[in-house]
Amino acid sequence: MRRSKYGEEQIIGILKEHGAGLSAAELCRKYGISDATFYKWRSKYGGMEVSDARKLKALEEENRKLKKLLAESMLDVSTLREMLGRNF
Repeated sequence: MRRSKYGEEQIIGILKEHGAGLSAAELCRKYGISDATFYKWRSKYGGMEVSDARKLKALEEENRKLKKLLAESMLDVSTLREMLGRNF
């Protein structure tokens, strides 16, 4: 997946500029982003502070790790069930 050239802090700063009165079109031209990107950022980061964005990123990372652990354990369980089925 391609990484954005803007971090969460920068994105929140751009959204605060929009809240201060700049139009979305002006911001898109200024920062070289598309309208779709701007509105996607607004839906994800709208109303957030930098600390909130960091917490969100940490929670997403933890969720990713937990999903990976769950998938690995389910694979182990299915392997064990298959082996037990053959033995009996």
